[in-house]
Amino acid sequence: MDWIQNDHADRFALLEHAGTALERACRAAIQRDGEAFLALAGGQTPLPLYAWLGAIDWAGRVLAVPTDDRCVPHAHPASNVGQLQATLGGNPQASVLALTSPEGGADDSLALARAAMAAHPQPFDLVLLGMGADGHFASLFAGAAGIEEALAPTTGTDVVAITPHPLPASAPWPRISLTLSRLLRAREIHLLATGEDKRAVLDACRASASAPYPLAALLHADALAPINIHWSP
Repeated sequence: MDWIQNDHADRFALLEHAGTALERACRAAIQRDGEAFLALAGGQTPLPLYAWLGAIDWAGRVLAVPTDDRCVPHAHPASNVGQLQATLGGNPQASVLALTSPEGGADDSLALARAAMAAHPQPFDLVLLGMGADGHFASLFAGAAGIEEALAPTTGTDVVAITPHPLPASAPWPRISLTLSRLLRAREIHLLATGEDKRAVLDACRASASAPYPLAALLHADALAPINIHWSP
């Protein structure tokens, strides 16, 4: 697997660089297909990008899906789809494809997510990922039941229900996540990371496919294009 390492002076420079790539990918997809199809990470770091994305007057449609979500109601502060809808929803050219039901029930959410992804089998024009200091991305956590299937580089499964083990005290909910194989089906993949603790995990994963972090499976898998890594202190 190939990757491109981009080291930035600070978080502002990281977001500026990633935002330029996001805009370029959207404009190219809209010119080609009339629509840009994106998979976007949750979390606080990329939120300014989504607010900016929602403010652009696009020449076509932008459809975004969370890379993963917590099984909570969409109005809950921990809902990734709720955050995306809040930042993109004011733009009539942008819409959000949910992975969870409005009420957040785990079984209903998995059925909804599977149907949604089956209806949109095309490659993502851009995937934007974050990572945790424990080496997870999307909601693909080491030690979670079913993580082996979720990290398989080629599988017929696009989406899984997954529960971190142990559950984080700050986010004690089951999750719905796109699988590695679905995320790899993308024209561009960008990974955002900040801080020295995450840099240490990144370096370990780049050095060895057998590093004990889910991120190693991403960095050493075959994808349509190199993975663009954006890191800042």
